[in-house]
Amino acid sequence: MLRAAGLRPIQRGMNATDLASLLCSRLCHDLMSPVGALNNGIELMADETDPAMRDKCLELLTDSARATANKLKFFRLAFGAAGGFGAEIDTREAEAVLEGLFGPERRVALTWAVGDATLPKGAVKLLLNLALLAGDALVRGGSLHVGAERSDEAIEIAVRAEGPRILLDPELRRTLIEGGKGAIEPRAAGAWLAFALAEEAGGKIQLGDPADEVLMIGAALPLQSPSASSGQS
Repeated sequence: MLRAAGLRPIQRGMNATDLASLLCSRLCHDLMSPVGALNNGIELMADETDPAMRDKCLELLTDSARATANKLKFFRLAFGAAGGFGAEIDTREAEAVLEGLFGPERRVALTWAVGDATLPKGAVKLLLNLALLAGDALVRGGSLHVGAERSDEAIEIAVRAEGPRILLDPELRRTLIEGGKGAIEPRAAGAWLAFALAEEAGGKIQLGDPADEVLMIGAALPLQSPSASSGQS
């Protein structure tokens, strides 16, 4: 799972088995609700004879199937190997999976401010994981601004969440900054993966002050110059 996420093993109190277990737990937790709704809808349709009620059951099934597919598409790109893509990923793919994840039912308005047509796979995965953490922190909905820019020296990522109530768990904050030190709960899997992706690229994640009314998460991933690459070969 660690290699599938595009990472080499990093000794930060967590091994590949730990990360695989955490990510699987997170996937099961997030998929349980829409899959359970699918099961309930099928059971209702089996017993229902009223045409109007069957239409409502079909609507429930459609919404649940869409939510399940959207979550799987997001997790494939954010957590998985993204094997269908090359070293660079079309940023429109990242925007589409975020739009699907934070749909109208999540009450999160997404603003996408990524000008580059493509970005390295690791940068896209980091951006998606940071956006997921920020979006989840909007417990009563709000707005999520996701931006990234590539210069000659680095790829800079900035995520801003605004809403009536913002709650980023202290454990998630600690994991984003320090990595996997000590026991980590499944809900912190994305935070640890984000930390590891940033460290793998030689970058670092920065967080705004917990007392701020706006949640700011940023990262700068230095780009290796052509001369440096040739010098290592």
